[in-house]
Amino acid sequence: MTKRRDAEDATTFKLATFNINGVVRRLPNLLAWLDAARPDAVCLQELKTAQDRFPADALEKAGYGAVWRGQKTWNGVAILARDAVPVQTADRLPGDRADDQCRYIEAAVGGILVGCIYLPNGNPQPGPKFAYKLAWFERLRKHAAALRKAGHPVALAGDYNVVPTDADIYPTRSWDDDALLQPESRAAFAKMVRAGWTDALRQVHPEAPLFTFWDYKRNRWPRDAGLRLDHILLSPTLAPRLVDAGVDRDVRGEEGASDHAPAWVALRRDG
Repeated sequence: MTKRRDAEDATTFKLATFNINGVVRRLPNLLAWLDAARPDAVCLQELKTAQDRFPADALEKAGYGAVWRGQKTWNGVAILARDAVPVQTADRLPGDRADDQCRYIEAAVGGILVGCIYLPNGNPQPGPKFAYKLAWFERLRKHAAALRKAGHPVALAGDYNVVPTDADIYPTRSWDDDALLQPESRAAFAKMVRAGWTDALRQVHPEAPLFTFWDYKRNRWPRDAGLRLDHILLSPTLAPRLVDAGVDRDVRGEEGASDHAPAWVALRRDG
């Protein structure tokens, strides 16, 4: 650990989100990134493992406590904290008791309330999967409004499965019919931003390409044919502490990598 990193640790809190696309299969990739990037808190999505198979011991040896909600085969979310254990406050998104998909977990880490999000993909659209996506997004909006009203510093980080604007995708028409780009999906994301949530990556990089996902198919990673699907939204009480943000895109190019790269923010530590 360099002296510069020591100084950064003392002054900023680094929060990241990473769709790991199989936490057991890609555990070596995750551990290598944690060692190099040393985030203070991490939101993971697509664990793709049962609750009792989450690699908590390996992460603890790497210096990270965790809370998680696993789901066999698909979905699954977790929050990690460096040298600490997150204080879990919720293990599902309010609003639909019948929804058993593991897509949301919430915990306090370092004085910040962190919501980890894996929003439904919604394909094929139109259809029931797209309707579920929009209903889930509306539940998230209502929960976010309640969190914002409480006044706590909140970060809602994860894979939103939304490309907010045409600036968040490589030049193409091949995704036009995809649920990720539909007007209703984009409107739901924009509604949250208009309500006072800061899109941290765009706040720091208002014009630069910031892709976080490159599909495995059609040579999209070598062509840099990416999309921005992973977002970190900051509440009005937390946004003034934003110092920096970015994407660790090189992680996508490693052997056995997830099709997503980690996105992160650096926040000034309170007090």
